[in-house]
Amino acid sequence: MSKQYLTAHVQEEAHPSDIFSLAVTSRYVISASGDSNIKLWDTASPEHSLLHTFVKAHPLGTHHVGVSRDGRIAASSGFDGETLLWDLEQLKRIGSIGGKNPGEVWALSLSTTGSLLASTTYDGRVILWNALEQGTKLRQYETKGSFGMCVEISPDGKLVASGHENGGVYIFNNETGRIFHSLPGLLKPVRCVAFSPAGKLLAACGDSNFIALYDVASGEQVANLAGHSSWVFSIAWSSTGEYILSGSFDGKAKTKLCTPSSGYQRDKRLEKVF
Repeated sequence: MSKQYLTAHVQEEAHPSDIFSLAVTSRYVISASGDSNIKLWDTASPEHSLLHTFVKAHPLGTHHVGVSRDGRIAASSGFDGETLLWDLEQLKRIGSIGGKNPGEVWALSLSTTGSLLASTTYDGRVILWNALEQGTKLRQYETKGSFGMCVEISPDGKLVASGHENGGVYIFNNETGRIFHSLPGLLKPVRCVAFSPAGKLLAACGDSNFIALYDVASGEQVANLAGHSSWVFSIAWSSTGEYILSGSFDGKAKTKLCTPSSGYQRDKRLEKVF
């Protein structure tokens, strides 16, 4: 049966305006909002106190923030069109990507070490940047021109996946510079894509109210994970790739078992609702 959990902590008035993006490392929860500051909260203490603030990071507010898998580098994109890179060890700004060009960077994703940054654009392009050289375009991929709502680099950095307003999901090969798969199954806006830790599966979700699972090698859709009653905004894999955590517009977060032996099916005995 479904399990209910109590909230462990609430950070009152974390930001004076809407929070648009969160990113988590082993040390910090990074929050970004419509105000100009990006805040770093302590993950270790029960109080989750504020440890650092990047003051006036984006004057018009921040719409996306992401971190490298090793937790050392963060990137943020603001409504002013600027994309910034941050050193999370020395807590300072270390560069920018693409200059101030509104619409050129919307969603973003950093590679495992932070050396690569992938971004979507307002007109459906997907761009791969060399983050270490602060703005060098390595690849530019074209789609059908639909607004790019989400993007992620695979754990090994060889692939980029993107989700779009028209329901399109694409996987691109960074080594060849070509499209790898145009994936079927979602007819409504795609709000999040996420590679499994081993890079074998891709999960995609959005306004269709379910999570689609794809085999990365073949492009085959292997499952639909149901359970939410409204738009699914975000998904994340457990470190082992066994579970998926999802959050939706209905105010619920759910974990689902995701293994071949389970047939990728939702099991009410294993589903946990937060």
